[in-house]
Amino acid sequence: MKIVGYRSHLAQHEWGRRIGDVNYTSTATRTPVPVLVLLTDEGIEGVGIGAHEDIERIFPALDGEDPRSVVALYDRMCRYSFKLGHQGAVATTIGALDMALWDIKAKSAGEPLWRLLGGRDRFVPGYASALDAPLDDDALVAVHEEFAARGFSAVKLKGGRHLDRDLQRLRLVRDVYRSGGAEPALMLDANEVWHRSQAVRYIARLEQELDLTWIEEPVRRWDAAGLAAVRHGVRAGVASGENLTGLEQFAPLFAADALDVVQVGWGWGTTLALRVAAAAHSRDLPISPIGFTPAITPAATAMPNMLTIEVQDLAFPLGLHVDQTIADGGFVLGDAPGNGISLDEPALAALAQDPLSRAAADVQVRPGRAGLRVTAEDDRSEDRPPRLP
Repeated sequence: MKIVGYRSHLAQHEWGRRIGDVNYTSTATRTPVPVLVLLTDEGIEGVGIGAHEDIERIFPALDGEDPRSVVALYDRMCRYSFKLGHQGAVATTIGALDMALWDIKAKSAGEPLWRLLGGRDRFVPGYASALDAPLDDDALVAVHEEFAARGFSAVKLKGGRHLDRDLQRLRLVRDVYRSGGAEPALMLDANEVWHRSQAVRYIARLEQELDLTWIEEPVRRWDAAGLAAVRHGVRAGVASGENLTGLEQFAPLFAADALDVVQVGWGWGTTLALRVAAAAHSRDLPISPIGFTPAITPAATAMPNMLTIEVQDLAFPLGLHVDQTIADGGFVLGDAPGNGISLDEPALAALAQDPLSRAAADVQVRPGRAGLRVTAEDDRSEDRPPRLP
């Protein structure tokens, strides 16, 4: 079997709400979902999800190769980009291709990928994460009532700018999930908005009233000393790692004993996720995948230290069939060969006739004063996103 080409599609995710975090808020309710299809001379096609702007640079590493040599081909793609480093657009391209390679490998074996990777249980436990920063109180409660009805008992909110507002929102969702009888797990994701002492002060204030399971990305992703300082200054666990695109980037965080929960982003591919999970497991640390996690659930079933997986929405993207269901507080994987993601060709064709229009405000730009604010209202940067009405 040989790789002979690729094609691209653009699916869309209809959230039914605006989404965002402390740094960014969408202006529309629909976002694009890039899809990469890897072609072989035997007609087996592999599906990968994620941006792949650097496909012309990376595809020669795979052209004519046997797609079943997945791990070796992952390393080959990294070697093709070693001068640039496997990060940014290069990393997302490698991730999409890696995902497609694993899909082909499992399809050629006639097995679901979760079985091929050695998973035993088709259920992957998760937590609710609705990217809910733009929502008012009523909408916030309504969204999380839907998650609670699907059996979720853990929730992560976006926050980090306005302490009183975060306290109010955390109380609201705590009450939603408390209605099931048990005390829910509460997490807060600050998306790298604080500096070290600011993070400790903010979290300590939250902890006067709430029990937080973890605080996510309190400082910059590479700040091993800062993450360690926060970890030792608060009761909550510290989670980070979703934006690290290579195993070597985790080494300073491990060396600094900076993490309680190791996170891995789905968009960097299955091979990296498995390697990070193994590295974390060697240190008795749990792993928690982040992002469009239906793409990484097959690998999650094979991770012995899998803690919980992010669930951002209860629906799947338009233009895709996903052989998974969301129930009992997590994903239940099906038996379709491969990674369980297939194309809805008529839907993709219809979407192609009505391309997604994205406003400039939807570009995710880190505010210039992030990590440099003295007060919550301090936002003097000229490149800040426009204020919402």
